[in-house]
Amino acid sequence: MTLSSTPSWVSETEQKLDVESKAEGSFITTSETSSPRRQKRLWERVMGGGAEGAGDTKRAMGSRHLMMIAVGGTIGTGIFLSAGAAVALAGPASALLSYFVVGLFCYAVVIALGEMASYIPVSGTFAVFGTRFVSPALGFTLGWNYWLQCEITAAAVILQFWDARIQPWQWALIIIVPIFVLQLIHVRVYGETEYWFAMIKVIMILVFIIVGLVYDWGGVHGHPGPGLSNFHDGQAFLGGFPAFAQTFVYAFYSYGGVELVTLAAGEAERPHRTVPRAVRATFLRIVLFYVLTILVIGLCINWADPTLLSAADDSAVAASPVTVVFVRAGFGAAAHVVNAVLLTAVLSATNSCFYASSRMMLSLARTGHAPRILGRVNSRGVPVYALLLALAVSCLTFLTTIWGAGIVFTWLLNVTGISALLVWGSIGAISLRFRAAWRAQNRSIEDLPFVQPFFPLLPAGALVLAVLMFIAQGYAAIVEQPFDAKNVVATYIGVALYVILYVGYTIWARIVLNTRTFLIPLNEVDLDTDAVWAPGDGERIRAQEQKEREAAEMESGVRHGLRYWLTRVRKHVY
Repeated sequence: MTLSSTPSWVSETEQKLDVESKAEGSFITTSETSSPRRQKRLWERVMGGGAEGAGDTKRAMGSRHLMMIAVGGTIGTGIFLSAGAAVALAGPASALLSYFVVGLFCYAVVIALGEMASYIPVSGTFAVFGTRFVSPALGFTLGWNYWLQCEITAAAVILQFWDARIQPWQWALIIIVPIFVLQLIHVRVYGETEYWFAMIKVIMILVFIIVGLVYDWGGVHGHPGPGLSNFHDGQAFLGGFPAFAQTFVYAFYSYGGVELVTLAAGEAERPHRTVPRAVRATFLRIVLFYVLTILVIGLCINWADPTLLSAADDSAVAASPVTVVFVRAGFGAAAHVVNAVLLTAVLSATNSCFYASSRMMLSLARTGHAPRILGRVNSRGVPVYALLLALAVSCLTFLTTIWGAGIVFTWLLNVTGISALLVWGSIGAISLRFRAAWRAQNRSIEDLPFVQPFFPLLPAGALVLAVLMFIAQGYAAIVEQPFDAKNVVATYIGVALYVILYVGYTIWARIVLNTRTFLIPLNEVDLDTDAVWAPGDGERIRAQEQKEREAAEMESGVRHGLRYWLTRVRKHVY
């Protein structure tokens, strides 16, 4: 997308028709530009779609897709895997407090990132912003660091409970291949599948919270609930501050994926409207899906219960705490239904993993931080080569059969946990830098489609929390008895990766590219490329869109109907 005074998505209907017509045209079997015409092979039509040059992604995801991606992105495999381990490690109250603190951290990060992504909606968001607002070294580090995070091994761990006779790598292959094929079709296919995956997860979590609370309060006949007994007799907080600090890595793993909604901004219709609407719902999602879920688990299952999942110490993962609560509430027949829904979470995590990693690699390639071929996009807007690379890396799931699913899962948990901490802290710094450049170039705050509240409290708070949690996790690893150096290594393995990437790129840029400026001056920060509108046009375009909406409502008579009032309610909720 190029900078213009009028956004390219002014007419949502025209955009959809354009996408559909181009998508249909991508299946043409002959080349219209070559002479003489050559019949394309099947693999060329599927993988290339008739693309010439680098190509562009398609803005084909609507508001409902982005909204459900934002909601479903918070319900990953981590909430089913690591929540029980947090309760077992530090007690129900410590786990609840840990998830609440990390939830606030998450909220600050998503809101700060949403402000930038709604104005410059590109694939790769925070990696692109790091490159443009701070330094290419930071963008390179964030992009590759994020790309390396993957939840596919967690998929095999969950499904091992369903049928242990099937090897984890076999389950992974069954999941990976269909998802890969779906991703090849069109970005709208990803949006649609993720919409329904998220819907199933949301319904299950809501039912789980209701059933869990009713069971805990003794509302299920013949199944007396524990009440508040798990919080009495010194069981609420266990292990002191070190145990509490250790639960952060589980919380980070659970919250992983919340930034996906901003990554999808690069392929969303009207991102200056859909992205702010999605990120505003972050706090509600955190309270409802994470804090209440961890509260229900802590209320219903005692911290010493052997059924609590403890991936850090037990390689034979038995079951999700969600399943355990349903069984103890008298819904034994629902165990396989719950695990079927967990399969949906696995498919969703894999779907999101492929999407996020391929779009991040696309972004890296187009900023010169990865081989250029990985930045090629076919005529359907699919980064085929980046997807193929993601598929190849996904095959690392086979390692679970060599070292054991629990061992690999433990290391992945630590890598993704500390990586999320570093990425989120970096986003806070990028947001501060973005606003500093905005002021230095005398830009009006009215030109931002979404203005984060309480600035600079949220990005500064995210940066401070990142530093404090970084120190806390190191302290917890050192004071743990008996002392084991492997715990310290596992805690900071993600830091080593971050430092290697940053220092490595800096040295390469100095020697090969002969770059001497490693911090972009504020007046030279690029705030225009890929922006939704030109400087000074924000108010005018928003007012124009508002008039168009009101005129359409009056013409169709919606203003006095049920749809109008439901729309008003939705606006206040989100």
